[in-house]
Amino acid sequence: MASGREKAYAYLKDTVLTDPAMQGEYLSEQEIADRIGVSRTPIREALLLLAAEDLVELVPKRGARVAPLSGREITELMELRGIVERYAAEQVIGAGGGPVPELVELLERQRALSGPEQAKEFIEVDHRFHSTLVSAVGNALLDRHYDGLRSRQVRAGVVALYNRQGRQEAVLDEHRAIVDALAAGDAAAACAAIDSHLESTLKVLLAG
Repeated sequence: MASGREKAYAYLKDTVLTDPAMQGEYLSEQEIADRIGVSRTPIREALLLLAAEDLVELVPKRGARVAPLSGREITELMELRGIVERYAAEQVIGAGGGPVPELVELLERQRALSGPEQAKEFIEVDHRFHSTLVSAVGNALLDRHYDGLRSRQVRAGVVALYNRQGRQEAVLDEHRAIVDALAAGDAAAACAAIDSHLESTLKVLLAG
């Protein structure tokens, strides 16, 4: 059974921080404590953990603030994702396989999700799409490293969908290009499709 701190940490990281309406807002410890049924102490402990990860900002006499991702953070996130995902594509193609059936299934799940009310679920599946490719390499340390980017990826992805009308359809097309290249065993095309996808997302986010 999860401790109060673990419960608060998971709720803040997966629900509060990924809410577009909360970007730049201050958090009420008491409101969050009431919402998930714990005292304020585990909320404070969870906020300290999130602050150590640079996911919230602790402001003296004001409390914890959900600091929007800066342009530099977004750019660095996309650069790091590109390095990992291109490597993953090259490795799985070089090994003569790849998680193509799993990626196709996730792509179809995404296709069934549309509209702002399903944006967060769409991005959760989006993260699974990319993490499935990375996991196919079979490197547990790489998996943990990539999973550490999850919260920022989901935050950035949800904001991108809210910033640009039609972004969901574009993501589906970009994912399809990645899957097609993997299915064809074309590493160069897969890397190009990954780059195009990440560059498009970066442009939307930096445009605000």
